[in-house]
Amino acid sequence: MDTIDDQKRIELEAAAFRRLRDHLRERTDVQNIDLMNLAGFCRNCLSNWYRDAAEADGIAMTKDESREIVYGMPYGEWRDRYQREASPETAQRFEQTRPSE
Repeated sequence: MDTIDDQKRIELEAAAFRRLRDHLRERTDVQNIDLMNLAGFCRNCLSNWYRDAAEADGIAMTKDESREIVYGMPYGEWRDRYQREASPETAQRFEQTRPSE
């Protein structure tokens, strides 16, 4: 593999992020709790990481602003359209594997 300069690496990472973001926007059938149970992160985590990166670079951003970037719409609208109540089994699995804060 050829050496990738920093600018190209950043461009590739950004492209991968956009593809993940777009994939999660399309897969509204996949609930955040399912993502947490399987992968240990969800759309909200991704939006928090985005906001953390912005703030580390001196860019003020609210939680709502970063969530809209990830969800493609205001979070409340996404929640009302697509979020379903978790089954008792799914909620129990989440509580067993939930990261400590």
